[in-house]
Amino acid sequence: MLHLRPILNYGRIIRRAAYAGGRRFTSHRVNVVDELSARGLLHDTTSTSLAEVTAKKSTVYLGVDPSADSLHVGNLVALMTLLHFHLRGHQVIALVGGGTGMIGDPSGRSSERNLLSQEDLARNVDSITSQMHGFLERGVSYAAKRVSPSMKANFIPEAYLTPKVVNNSDWLGQMTMIDFLRLVGKHARVNQMIAKESVKARLESESGISFTEFAYQLLQAYDFYVLHKDHGCNIQIGGSDQWGNITAGTHLIRHLTADKAGVGAEAYGLTIPLLTTSNGEKFGKSAGNAVWLKEENTPVFDFYQFFLRVGDTDVERYLRMLTFLPDEEIAELMEWQKADPELRVAQKKLAEEVTELVHGEDGLFRARTMTQVLYGTNIEELEAEDIVKAFDGDPRLLQIKWNDIRRKHIPQVATLYKMMPSLGTARRTIESKGFYLNNKRLDDPNKKLDSVDFIKERFAILRVGKKKHLIIVTEVPLEEASFDTDG
Repeated sequence: MLHLRPILNYGRIIRRAAYAGGRRFTSHRVNVVDELSARGLLHDTTSTSLAEVTAKKSTVYLGVDPSADSLHVGNLVALMTLLHFHLRGHQVIALVGGGTGMIGDPSGRSSERNLLSQEDLARNVDSITSQMHGFLERGVSYAAKRVSPSMKANFIPEAYLTPKVVNNSDWLGQMTMIDFLRLVGKHARVNQMIAKESVKARLESESGISFTEFAYQLLQAYDFYVLHKDHGCNIQIGGSDQWGNITAGTHLIRHLTADKAGVGAEAYGLTIPLLTTSNGEKFGKSAGNAVWLKEENTPVFDFYQFFLRVGDTDVERYLRMLTFLPDEEIAELMEWQKADPELRVAQKKLAEEVTELVHGEDGLFRARTMTQVLYGTNIEELEAEDIVKAFDGDPRLLQIKWNDIRRKHIPQVATLYKMMPSLGTARRTIESKGFYLNNKRLDDPNKKLDSVDFIKERFAILRVGKKKHLIIVTEVPLEEASFDTDG
């Protein structure tokens, strides 16, 4: 069981310490490349001069795969990298692959992707486009609350360059095969394409690689060129498995912009480590363990709990990669964590930060409320309206008039509202000490719900084991309802 109250107390102590001296949520690292490196968000760059390049305003793009209708936790490292650039005043572009998504990227995969229908792809593109806009907007709000007083004057969200979200089907869909071969294929060397890690690995596999996926790197290279030409984009960021595709783009830009002396424009690539556990396990669709950023796919409670359950060996790394907490606060959190690991102070802070970033303050509030209810932690502090808001649409929530459950035994209520399969099962569960009311074990199968069982005269929580709940909320306080104390 989670000891939420002690964790909250520890959190207040940590926050007081972390805010001392005006060093709240700020960084002494001015350059974004230095910041990314310190946070473990930098795997490799195509040039050692990238820090110098980003000392001036740059235009940076991140490509997003629309093979599902939502991004997932594995995408967060790339999204955080894009957000770091955005918050330092660079122009950021999110490219949703409506064109390349019709083919599929072979990078990091051992087999051919299933091709999506145009209808499914269009739906995914729309969903992820909305998701990208929402994430970057929330990211600015999230960061604004975490700027130290001394940095407030320099934090002007209105002055930021508006993020752009583009769809590569807008240009790839208009291009003929002849045009593509003349413009792009002419500069591609097959021996270099075969040498790319993503291609080489597939060539050595049993399934091999189709020409469709083999050509993917040229399409992504052309995307980089189009964004360079139309938007002045000079940096592409992507996962470490994207290195071959990114360098294909920097080479193509140099070729297509070369002057008579053969000198072309410089473009750069920055790769990011893939998000993994300490044992190397990846998160994502192909890994089969995706935790989605879309609430319809992964409820906010499950999202919050995912980060609350992160292992001790991973939590410090995730705090650096997935939050804006400064080095000093992370160090203090880890000191508390090592002193008393069972309190999971670092995991709770991680869960709070990432949930607010992805789902906003409202999402975090609902996740906290649900955690208190479902884990029986200080439930007497809750309000009925907050419970209703947090569990809206959840079948475990029962909003009911008092008169509809008065005179009913608890086994009757549990059976009538589908918490238990039968009256006999409910009675036997109480007799075997496995049934709880407001976190207190029941021992009388004939007990009726009474006014004293409703916290603040509004709600009561029935529980069987650890995972089966019925949350009863009356529509009006019992003192206002018609109530017969002899029931």
